[in-house]
This record gives sequence, C-alpha cells and structure tokens, in this order.
Amino acid sequence: MEEELAMLRQLIGQLQELLHNGSPPLPSSSYSSPSFLVLNHPQYQNGWCLPCIEETSADDCCDIVMAAGKRPGIFKMLETVKPPVKRTRKDRNQGKSCTEGDDISGNMDQEIWQEFPQDLFEAVVSRLPIATFFQFRSVCRKWNALIESDSFSRCFTEFPQTIPWFYTITHENVNSGQVYDPSLKKWHHPIIPALPKKSIVLPMASAGGLVCFLDIGHRNFYVSNPLTKSFRELPARSFKVWSRVAVGMTLNGNSTSHGYKVLWVGCEGEYEVYDSLSHVWTKRGTIPSNIKLPVLLNFKSQPVAIHSTLYFMLTDPEGILSYDMVSGKWKQFIIPGPPDLSDHTLAACGERLMLVGLLTKNAATCVCIWELQKMTLLWKEVDRMPNIWCLEFYGKHIRMNCLGNKGCLILLSLRSRQMNRLITYNAVTREWAKVPGCTVPRGRKRLWIACGTAFHPSPTARA
Repeated sequence: MEEELAMLRQLIGQLQELLHNGSPPLPSSSYSSPSFLVLNHPQYQNGWCLPCIEETSADDCCDIVMAAGKRPGIFKMLETVKPPVKRTRKDRNQGKSCTEGDDISGNMDQEIWQEFPQDLFEAVVSRLPIATFFQFRSVCRKWNALIESDSFSRCFTEFPQTIPWFYTITHENVNSGQVYDPSLKKWHHPIIPALPKKSIVLPMASAGGLVCFLDIGHRNFYVSNPLTKSFRELPARSFKVWSRVAVGMTLNGNSTSHGYKVLWVGCEGEYEVYDSLSHVWTKRGTIPSNIKLPVLLNFKSQPVAIHSTLYFMLTDPEGILSYDMVSGKWKQFIIPGPPDLSDHTLAACGERLMLVGLLTKNAATCVCIWELQKMTLLWKEVDRMPNIWCLEFYGKHIRMNCLGNKGCLILLSLRSRQMNRLITYNAVTREWAKVPGCTVPRGRKRLWIACGTAFHPSPTARA
C-alpha cells in the first residue's frame, strides 16, 4: 500500500508541475473538503481536481480514488482536454452582439444624447469625410441644419479637406455635372437646379469649395457650391467681351465667410475683378504698357492660384503672366518651354509652379512633369509617366486636357480615336493612378469628359 501511495504522490506532483509550471495551485471554494485540490490552467477551460495526499491517509486516498468512478460529480480527474477551436470573425462578432446587445440598448438612453455637448458634437462631425457627412445629414433635421451653423463652419475651417474633388461636364450632357471623388474613386452626379438649362455653362475656376461658371457666350457668370446647391448669379459686367477670356478665383481669407474675388482677362488687355462683399465688378485699369498686347493666353491651361496671386500661361512669347488680387499688380515672366512639348498646362503644388505636358519625339509620346526653378526661371523635369503606360501611346495621336488641379493633385484626360483615359497625378507622392470611367447614373454607357475644374469640397461654403 505504501508503494502505491508513493507512486500516486509522484503522479500528482508531475501533474502539478505540468499544469502550473511552477505557479502555486489555486484553491476552489466549490469544494468544502480539505482533501481536494482544484488546479486551473489558463490555457484550458476544464479544471483538474486532485486529492491532497499530504493531508490524507493511504486508506482515505484509496477510497477517494475508488469513489471517483462511482460518483463522477465529485471531481474530474485526468480529463482529456480538447484543443481550443478557432472561431471565425463572423461567429465572434455574432456572439459578442448577442451578449452585449441588451446592455447597449439599455445604456443608449435618449436623454444621454440630449445632454451631449453641442460644440463637441460639431467638432466630431466636422472631421467626417465629405461623402460620409452628407449621408449623416439625412438622419434628421437637426443634423441637416449643421450646414447653417456658424460654429460648425468654424470647426470645419480648422480641419479643411486636403483631397480635392473634380467638377466636370461631358460631351453627352453639358447641362449637368459629373463630380469625381479621388478618395473613394467614385463618381457623383449632382444637379445644380439654379444653373440655366437652355445655355451651356462651363466650370472655369474654384476657391474655398465654390465653383465659378461662365456661359459659352461669355456673358454671364455664376458661382455655386455643387454639394449644397448654394448659388449666386453675378451682376452684369460693365462692358461686353465677345472673345475668349481666362477666369481665376481666390479667397479674401481662409474661408468664403471673408468673401472671394473673381477675375476675368481678355486678349486685348481688358479685365475686371468681382468682389463678393461689395457685389460689383471693378475695373482697375489696363495691363501695363511693358506687357506687349495682344496678350496671347493659352486657354487650354487653366489659371492657378498661389495665395492671392493668379498665374496665366502665355503662348507668345512663352512664359507666365501673373496678377496679385490684393495689390492689383501685373507681372510678366519670359520662360522658354521644353522642346517637343504640346498640350501643356500650368499646375501648382503648395508654392511651387509646375508644368504638365505631352512630350512627343518620333512616334513616342509620354506625359512629363516640370517644376519652375525660381533662381533661373527655367523648367526642370522632375517626373514622367511610367514607361509601361507610355508604350500604350506609341504611334497614336494623343491629345491631353487638364481637368483641374488643387492640393497637388492633377486630373488629366488622354484621348485618341482608339482610347479615352483619365489619370491623376499626385505631385507630393509622385503617384500616377488610373481613374474609373464615368458612366450614366444607373447605366453602363460611358461618358466622355469635356472639361472640368478642381475644388475642395466644403459643406459650409456659401456663394
């Protein structure tokens, strides 16, 4: 009997060492008898109940072991432990929702949300992505009314959107806009009801979430927020200009609440500036005599704004024409363009002026990026489209059109008889990306983009 008791003690000692790896066993309150020792291992759900041999005589120990087979409810000894089964994420979430659903529904009392601080609520909502914000507005009237809140407008101004959207029109339907969101790689189809339906209206410039439109007859200007449908028709200009004009737009401050200005300039040197605060066009004079007239502007290149200064591209002589909206001063810079360049357009990234164009040599065509060197006033190539993309243009007559540039992001349209491709270029990360085709809402017909402009989406910008 003593030998059997010694073997049993040795077995129990090995089990204790195996389970705890040196940690002391945990007593369980579910067993009142001091003759039992409950061992729990964190890796297994089942506990092991072993007799305490040190405090039990040999006969009692044998009686305990013999009784285990007759009364399995006393303890489970040397029970086979099943390895843990890995549950899928869906099963874990379903189990969690079932166990916590009642607690959440009980705690989400309506009175708690009524006492939620309004300023904190607006600060959280102002950080939502634009697309999410407009889905969020449809919940109730109170949330929809946030757009009219001045405090929410201030919160949104502190955290402006860094990724621009692109407002474009198509050849098939020039009276409705197609808006591209690069962050979601998705096209939206907003409608601005106040725009005239019987005339073709083109997007010309933007600032602070507002887009400036000009009818194809160069007679009437309109300013609107494509997201909120805020709209204003600008007053008639002091004199008519029937030739093509270039249009630029800037903010007076860091938001539209401080007002904005719109500038148009013609080839003969005439120009006017509209101020939203005074709601009138002002003619500040003519272009200085040191700038040769007529001014041959590159109308394929949209003006770009850096702070309060607008930059226009010239074709003859090659260079840049600038106008400061604050001081009212014009400047001209003679800058020769790179050789073999076509369809070029100005772009801006921060305070850097950039040039985007098609570089064609023999039958090879590629899109290249240049940056203006301020010391030498020369263009320096800084990047070009991946070679594998350029090979697709080999032998094809490609035409390039810039559909907008804001926040260092450029949208380009590359077209030929065999292809119609939209691409974006990020001047900061130097990443090229293909844009999904724009199709008819709830349809499959692909639309051809005619022109466009970039704008920073803002739910608080008012025309």
